[in-house]
Amino acid sequence: MHPVEIENTLKTLTLIVDTREQDTARARRRFARIGLPYIRKALNFGDYSCFVTLPDGTELDFSGSVSIERKMDLDEIIGCFTRHRARFAREFERAKEHHAKLYLLIENASWEKVLKAGYRSKMNANALLASMTAWLARYDCQLIMCDELTSPRLIKEILYREAKERLGGV
Repeated sequence: MHPVEIENTLKTLTLIVDTREQDTARARRRFARIGLPYIRKALNFGDYSCFVTLPDGTELDFSGSVSIERKMDLDEIIGCFTRHRARFAREFERAKEHHAKLYLLIENASWEKVLKAGYRSKMNANALLASMTAWLARYDCQLIMCDELTSPRLIKEILYREAKERLGGV
């Protein structure tokens, strides 16, 4: 695609929100801060992905190749590494089988909070660190920790850049 076509196509970027993502007031505020039109659709993995409309009117859906799995805090990810580990692993296995890039975004978190056990759970900080870094190695995922007010901007930017990179090869 010509750079002008890519830029025009990126103006059609639409957020895909997984149907399992709860429709709460907090979620709607996040969607508004993301600043993209959005649709709800069942995703095979992750909570957010995107699609664009090509100049010929064809929709190019990236949900099979890139997605963002969002967790609201360290306690939620701890639940995924403990009580819900098998289900969480299956989601990442599905992404791996599709050769998809999956970002793991944890709000209200930092490596310092992990190391200092700055969360409510009784999980040992070393065990949490081991699970998180094992996930990075095992699933080649991208781990991002940020404030919840930063996450909408990062979600938009990640999906925009991923779409732009993929459009360069169309």
